[in-house]
Amino acid sequence: MTKALMIQGAGSNVGKSVLVAGLCRAAVRRGFRVAPFKPQNMSNNAAVTSDGGEIGRAQALQARACGLQPHTDMNPVLLKPESDLGAQVVVQGQRLTTLKARDYGKMKAQLMPAVRDSFARLKGSADLILVEGAGSPAEVNLRAGDIANMGFATAAGVPVALIGDIDRGGVIAQLVGTHAVLPEGDRAMIKAFAINKFRGDTSLFAEGMEIIAAKTNWQPCGIIPWFADAWRLPAEDVMDIASRPGGSIKVAVPRLNRIANFDDLDPLAATPDVTVEMIPAGRPLPGDADLVLIPGSKSTIADLAHFRAQGWDIDLQAHVRRGGRVLGVCGGYQMLGKSIADPEGIEGPPATVPGLGLLNTHTVMSPHKHLSEVSGTDRRSGTPVTGYEIHIGATTGPDTARGWIDLPDRIEGAASADGRIKGCYLHGLFASDSFRKAFLSELGTIATTFNYEAEVDATLDALADHLETHMDVSALLAIASAV
Repeated sequence: MTKALMIQGAGSNVGKSVLVAGLCRAAVRRGFRVAPFKPQNMSNNAAVTSDGGEIGRAQALQARACGLQPHTDMNPVLLKPESDLGAQVVVQGQRLTTLKARDYGKMKAQLMPAVRDSFARLKGSADLILVEGAGSPAEVNLRAGDIANMGFATAAGVPVALIGDIDRGGVIAQLVGTHAVLPEGDRAMIKAFAINKFRGDTSLFAEGMEIIAAKTNWQPCGIIPWFADAWRLPAEDVMDIASRPGGSIKVAVPRLNRIANFDDLDPLAATPDVTVEMIPAGRPLPGDADLVLIPGSKSTIADLAHFRAQGWDIDLQAHVRRGGRVLGVCGGYQMLGKSIADPEGIEGPPATVPGLGLLNTHTVMSPHKHLSEVSGTDRRSGTPVTGYEIHIGATTGPDTARGWIDLPDRIEGAASADGRIKGCYLHGLFASDSFRKAFLSELGTIATTFNYEAEVDATLDALADHLETHMDVSALLAIASAV
């Protein structure tokens, strides 16, 4: 018999994704067969799955915590924002359409069957499913047709634990206010609560816990102190990737408006010899950067216009004249070429625009999306490379003759004649330890041996230990009910 428990938040970014990852690892260590599930996610940081689709990066991390390969059933609806008003709708791993927010609101109830189908399939291989909500159930104006929070919980009969974020203040109001605004049927689904991101002596909030329990009749399941090593786990929100001083090699990353699949940065930020500096709009690219890394983008042409509006194109030219190196990944790779054409208006109005001109390449967008996991070899160092492709468009031109990654079916990427400017479509390259060390050695001395994948697993174990210490995990799992 499969049981399920849903973790919802009293607001966005309260730490649900990390908590679910930690609970997944804790439950696995207790002997459960566990699977993660998020009915609806909104993120441009996606992972390619073993069945050839894409899901939110957080669910891929949670699958890892469970010892599973990511699967599209773990996140059946993924929204990938393309503009301030609209998003690409991915259903069970494949692009369905692009809709404005108002139109999606009318459509989302039609997606519940796909959500329920994916959930049903997961039940066939798990003792326990840990479900993550999205945003907050207190957004009762969005309740009609909801598939992300209480709409799913009530439809599937999954009990809920609600998480409050004390770091942002007003946590009593977050939780008691949620209780107050929910309709009775939804309110009855919440069985427990916990407080996350506490700094200092947790005993100081004992009275606060009593007040919340008295006003809601929910079971308190713990006060979770701030988990300082959360940054070592792959981030789903770019706002969670802060500039971190780490070492003498500086990698500057312009923060694009529609930055996508920025997990390329996680292994670099975790490497002791490297400082990753995120450059926000309005600030110039630093003159002392060893590498400028232009990341992926959900809307390449729009983000290229944003790049130019900041004057980063001028800064980048100066960086190249100083002898600096440049790497473009996916959308960043497309930007480095001489032109980008979107004749069918896939990412916005049909247009052809000049690129940054640092590579002699040209990109044409097409409706087909490339989704695949790949393995290959870095041609310069001979080191193995693993990664994934998740992009539309094809890039051609003379500089692709200097492709620098050998794949089983082709040579991937492009490079300038002197090799200081490179681009490719492969995400996740820097998770390969030997490749990362070889690549960074071109920028400076790499003194440390650092195993990124082992670090992620060790951090998941430390997170599970943290939750076992500060939460009543047994009580929380006891709330899970048969589904």
